[in-house]
Amino acid sequence: MIMTLVQAVNDALRVEMKKNEKVVLLGEDIGKFGGVFRATEGLYEEFGPKRVIDTPLAESGVVGIGIGMALYGLRPVVEIQFMDFIFPAFDQIVSEMAKFRYRSGGTYTCPMVVRAPYGGGIKGASYHSQSGEGYFVHTAGLKVVTPATPYDTKGLLISAMRDPDPVIFFEPKRFYRAIKEDIPEGEYTIPIGKAKIAREGNDITAITYGPTLHATKEAAELASKQGISTEVIDLRTLSPLDTESILKSARKTGRVVIIHEAPKTLGMGAEISALISEKALDHLESPILRVAGLDAPFPYRLEKEYLPDASRILKEMRKVAQYS
Repeated sequence: MIMTLVQAVNDALRVEMKKNEKVVLLGEDIGKFGGVFRATEGLYEEFGPKRVIDTPLAESGVVGIGIGMALYGLRPVVEIQFMDFIFPAFDQIVSEMAKFRYRSGGTYTCPMVVRAPYGGGIKGASYHSQSGEGYFVHTAGLKVVTPATPYDTKGLLISAMRDPDPVIFFEPKRFYRAIKEDIPEGEYTIPIGKAKIAREGNDITAITYGPTLHATKEAAELASKQGISTEVIDLRTLSPLDTESILKSARKTGRVVIIHEAPKTLGMGAEISALISEKALDHLESPILRVAGLDAPFPYRLEKEYLPDASRILKEMRKVAQYS
């Protein structure tokens, strides 16, 4: 079945709600309206108001209610309308949701998913375009998932809804309807914590995730025409991080570029660069380079300049390939 990424989200929710009556959805405008991006379209009519719950405009309360539901045996999936609006619920997420397994010595878990569209590219300006995944990767007790394709989105979201621990699930809204894939009907899962080789290569490694996967693959294709063979790693999950796949590819090529849309300082690129430097330094043949968003508020008029595109990525690929 051919689906867009947002349709894959919808289908994953429907599949799991049919399979498990404990799965309930909470969020602003997710009921009759179907969500601001229509990710929950049709689910209110199919499952009713007790399982698809419209909430007030109060993210802290929505997440807090979800935590209570999870502790009492339900499987809540909370939608934050935009990732930018997750910060009113930050304390609930990092101080409560993430801590229950640890503070109870493993007696209690908090099995819930917080979904949020994130990233730029839709002319959303500074309050509807941020990439804040780093805040949550830094928080022990949370799993952070960042799919880039419809197929991966469905499989990873079903896995997230079945996970015994809380999962932050970031969806690249710029690609909600921009790409389509053939997706199996019914249920299938993709393991959380396992990266994917999106393109085989031998000369350099490009490590990315989420919305920048597509620009990275485009840059890799352009690089191939210049004689540079690029291996593209799609992380898919940021916490837990698939360090084995990262190090294997870095040792194979010896030349690494890391790409993400979030700001460069203290972003995932910094952590991955440190990992490779600590574990595979003897295999490197060039400095590790990063292509990232700017350390600035997300601009409206200069959106294209902020977002990593194929030309910016290709420039850094050529640098590492030619370094000697």
